[in-house]
Amino acid sequence: MAFSDRLLEAGADVWAAQMDHPFVRELAAGTLEEAAFEFWVKQDYRYLLDYARLFAIAGAKADDEATMTHLLGVAHGVLDEEMELHRSFAADYGIDEAELESVEKAPTCVAYTNFLLRTAYEGSIAELAAALYPCMQGYLDVAEHMAELADGEHRYSPFIETYTGEEFREATAWCRSFVDRCGERYPGEHGAMEAAFLRSAKLEYRFWEMAYTREGWGL
Repeated sequence: MAFSDRLLEAGADVWAAQMDHPFVRELAAGTLEEAAFEFWVKQDYRYLLDYARLFAIAGAKADDEATMTHLLGVAHGVLDEEMELHRSFAADYGIDEAELESVEKAPTCVAYTNFLLRTAYEGSIAELAAALYPCMQGYLDVAEHMAELADGEHRYSPFIETYTGEEFREATAWCRSFVDRCGERYPGEHGAMEAAFLRSAKLEYRFWEMAYTREGWGL
């Protein structure tokens, strides 16, 4: 069994919880409140800045040219393409770029990005690979699930189409192969990789909850 599949098997309960989350089910149906989606757009925009940093640091830690080139390219792609997509989503709801950039991270977003960056700075390349994997594979799997649930086109169809599109599938496949290569090369890191994967996966679940409830600091 590929190591990426072992990780997904270990995270099966978290994956199932994501699929059943009301944010996911209601977005698929097109009934999700606009305020919840707007909250997700704003928080995910802030998240992506740190996700790009994660790939950049991973690129700096890579010890072969091909992996370094790819990881740094992903960092650039997140900043140049995926964040532009979020700006487009935001514009549809009357949210301008200045507002996106000034949004305060919600507690879950802080917890997630802090975990990723701590792993990036302090962890091994293998831990990094496992920590970034749940976001890629999770969004593909959740979006495929949304596509199965969706009944025709609606206002959130572009979200589903983006994360089930060929470009995102290819990016996820590379990420999966990266995890598998690290699993093969660093067998002594398997425990640390699984721990990093599960922490990220649980925070992915909490990210849906954060957006659905429009989590705040209570101050």
